[in-house]
Amino acid sequence: MILVSLGTQDKQFTRLLDMIQKLIDDKIINEEVIVQAGYTKYKSENMQIFDYVCMEKFNSLLNQCDLLITHGGVGTIMSALKIKKPVIACARLSKYHEHHNDHQCEIINSFSDSGYLIKCDDQNDLKHCLIQVKQIEMKDVVSNNLNFIKLLEKYIGE
Repeated sequence: MILVSLGTQDKQFTRLLDMIQKLIDDKIINEEVIVQAGYTKYKSENMQIFDYVCMEKFNSLLNQCDLLITHGGVGTIMSALKIKKPVIACARLSKYHEHHNDHQCEIINSFSDSGYLIKCDDQNDLKHCLIQVKQIEMKDVVSNNLNFIKLLEKYIGE
């Protein structure tokens, strides 16, 4: 099962669900897909979509999934990595009005550069990411609090 988490941002993130739907339509994704969509309104006959699920249900789904596809939320990413779930992350981008700025790119780049997840940069990349994620070697999460504090200070400064 693939779990998709779009977080709780008050903006739409249909771009990621469109990517997933295309791969379902192209028969590249054949697994069950469950989506925690937050504010994103999306209709699909192929995905089970919830606006929100309680934390207990989310953690249960996360434990059951074979793959997490998510936005650039640190909490969601860390939750998956702590239980060694493979992660593909796609940042919400300001140019699409999915977020106020592009700080999620920096977060995802940091995790990706450290080898913790596969980053998805554009619509044509998700198919490639699904191949890459099968080859990722899951490793123990090492705290990077100092780098996170620098990113947070930069974000606050903007």
